[in-house]
Amino acid sequence: MPWYLYIAQARTGRYYVGITTEPERRIRDHNTGKGSRMAVNQGPFTLVYTSPELPNQSVARKTEIEVKSWKRAKKEKLIQGEIV
Repeated sequence: MPWYLYIAQARTGRYYVGITTEPERRIRDHNTGKGSRMAVNQGPFTLVYTSPELPNQSVARKTEIEVKSWKRAKKEKLIQGEIV
């Protein structure tokens, strides 16, 4: 089963980075109060980025950790397609 990194933008403008096998469903979950505390307090969310398929959860988690460490400007470059 493929995994995806996704970036969602909160109503506050803040980015949420996560992984899932179904990005659209995960955004629905965030918007209905399921998931992280940040999702409950910052929502609703808009899906702004979905990665190409990642081969497994381990690779997805490592990618998530890396992207979460990035500054906002670099995340925005990823969202805009300037980083592949």
